[in-house]
Amino acid sequence: MGNRKYSVIVFDLGNVLIPFDYSIMMKRLDLVEEGLGKKFMDHYKANYHIHRQFERGQLTNDEFIEIMLKSCNGSLDRETFCRYYSEIFRLNNDVVALIPELKKKYKVVLLSNTNDIHRQYGYKQYEFLKHFDKLILSHEVKAVKPEPEIYKAVEAFTQVPAEEHIFVDDVLEYVEGAKKMGWDAVQFTSYGQLVEDFKARGIL
Repeated sequence: MGNRKYSVIVFDLGNVLIPFDYSIMMKRLDLVEEGLGKKFMDHYKANYHIHRQFERGQLTNDEFIEIMLKSCNGSLDRETFCRYYSEIFRLNNDVVALIPELKKKYKVVLLSNTNDIHRQYGYKQYEFLKHFDKLILSHEVKAVKPEPEIYKAVEAFTQVPAEEHIFVDDVLEYVEGAKKMGWDAVQFTSYGQLVEDFKARGIL
């Protein structure tokens, strides 16, 4: 395994570098109106295809907000919704600390199924993002993992063979999607396991 040459380390964002927890939003909604948190999440899950369209860049921010606010009984304005919807992230400091170290030897790319509201209100301010050579965001490239097009967007930037990429993602389906492209890929479960996976490949 250590004989493979790697040029590019590709990281997922959510639940790898920045874990997220929608129960934070639900609790804040319950303070606005009792039971609103569950009502919103039921609506959100029932309309998950809308979320996916938003991540694929097929809906504008305004279109997505309008659909989501239908569950909020008019008790939430657009700005408050954007904040509550996005203030659900925290830093995984151990994993984040690996980025500048890896950058010394490899190109480092971020690959995320995400949306413009989460970027603007949720994670844009994080300093660690400056260490990445490129951010490949689903809503900008109009494709989502595990669609081949989103992995190809990474390759279009890196300009190195597929087999020189390694991808880290918490979702097995997206890991398998990368492998189908000829990449190496590991499923993220913990910082310790990731370090072991990297050491086994001679990356760390």
